[in-house]
Amino acid sequence: MNIALVGYGKMGKSIEKLAIERGHEISAIVDLNNKKKLFKLSPNNTDVVIEFSNPSSAFENIAACLRQKVPVISGTTGWLDQLPKIESICTTYNGTFLTSTNFSLGANIFLKLNEWLSQVMRQFPNYKINIDDTHHLQKLDRPSGTAITLADDIVKNHPSYNKWTLNASKKDHLKISSFRQAEVIGKHVVNYRSPIDSIEITHEAQSRKGFALGAVLVAEWISDKKGIVTMNDFIEI
Repeated sequence: MNIALVGYGKMGKSIEKLAIERGHEISAIVDLNNKKKLFKLSPNNTDVVIEFSNPSSAFENIAACLRQKVPVISGTTGWLDQLPKIESICTTYNGTFLTSTNFSLGANIFLKLNEWLSQVMRQFPNYKINIDDTHHLQKLDRPSGTAITLADDIVKNHPSYNKWTLNASKKDHLKISSFRQAEVIGKHVVNYRSPIDSIEITHEAQSRKGFALGAVLVAEWISDKKGIVTMNDFIEI
């Protein structure tokens, strides 16, 4: 399979290594130094694009690929306020698109566990909830996309909260504490605390390999799909 990489930071390099190990070809590498390559991608030279760039360029990157009728999977976070526009472009051009705040299979299981736990704990409002979001210093968006997904699912399911905010002070605001530290790949903790005990679920990435492998596996799976698909479709949850 011919895979184009849009964004060539640490994740892009990890994906390149794993894709080649799994027998795929890298059809193009697009970064800030050669953005013109983006507009040369087509079904004739690329089966799927894996996009890990940055919040300021993600929309343009994804839109261009969809208009050029190349399937796209994106792991860039911090741009999802523009997702409805991308979904419209995908539909207009009969394209294929998947975005995820986290491609790690373990992290996606963690997200489902968080969703289930928030549904159970709605019966027990004496537990106060907070989320800790810890990443490496190069992580630009704060909170991370994964932390936002965790928070959105809690707000959706738990009647005590109507929105999330960073370092919330209001009773009905779910607090996300966001930390950036050296040598941390990614760690998320959801804590339910009452006056008598606490319940905590945690996911911590030990290396970028889990994210990169998940992205490559999704790229292999999505090549014959059409429309807007999700990680739940991929792991059949």
